[in-house]
Amino acid sequence: MINHRMLHRRKNSLGNKVFVFLNTIFMVLFVIITLYPVWNTMVLAFNDGTDALRGGLYLWPRKWTLQNYITVLHKKNLLVGAYVTVARTVIGTLTALAANALLAYIVSRKRFLFKRQLSLFWVITMYVNGGMIPVFLLYKGLGLTNSFLVYVIPGMVGAFNMMVIRTYMAGLPDSLEESAQLDGAGDLVIFTKIISPLCKPVYATIALFCAVGHWNSWFDAMLYNRMNANLTTLQYELMKLLSSVSNQSNSVESMKNAVAAVTPTSVRSAATILTMLPIVCLYPFLQRYFVTGLTIGGVKG
Repeated sequence: MINHRMLHRRKNSLGNKVFVFLNTIFMVLFVIITLYPVWNTMVLAFNDGTDALRGGLYLWPRKWTLQNYITVLHKKNLLVGAYVTVARTVIGTLTALAANALLAYIVSRKRFLFKRQLSLFWVITMYVNGGMIPVFLLYKGLGLTNSFLVYVIPGMVGAFNMMVIRTYMAGLPDSLEESAQLDGAGDLVIFTKIISPLCKPVYATIALFCAVGHWNSWFDAMLYNRMNANLTTLQYELMKLLSSVSNQSNSVESMKNAVAAVTPTSVRSAATILTMLPIVCLYPFLQRYFVTGLTIGGVKG
């Protein structure tokens, strides 16, 4: 009873109220600072490009228009790039999640003899790589250039993702696996029926990491598939679009843009919003798993 009263007084103390007030103000300001650049980019994307040159756009478009988005969506190869990016994101995320989960299950088992050596090997790959030219020559020798598989196979196994899943699995009770073995279950049944259902938080976290990485990637498309217009990604096409509107010197193209009331800044803003929109829509469905999976499955020394 005394402890309850002391706790109640501590919660209602002046110092605690001041802390809650200042913490609330700080968090509100932090959210505003974080979201304002995105909001301002959206304002520019929905505002007339010529009107935006006057400046003074902060919280609301002054002259509404969809021409910026129309200009972006009418660009050549953009639709093909969107199809390739969606396919890459879905297939790449699923294969990476399956491969990392299987490897994590193997090295998380106490009876596996070489788990320390393999874990050390994968950690080294996080800091040491062969470099761009050797990697390009390797992919070319394997026939991965000018191929969709270059988006999927090289990213199937990630040392960081595997270590996060391994740490999460190692924290599960050993009694679950032992009881399943007593009932005659093999490793595949244990992994699919017992371990994996308990790993949904960390799986969702890694899936979000992989999906964002695949969706935002454009450099590999430029290196390995730039000569094949049917295999370029959305991000690569948008990068070319931003480069073209930034370095526009053709008078005919400039006249078209003047008539359409778009500018490089407005087109860039519209392209940015279109690029981030799918991930923003996906995140709320995975957010409830994100914190749990990341903290419990964090790599520990």
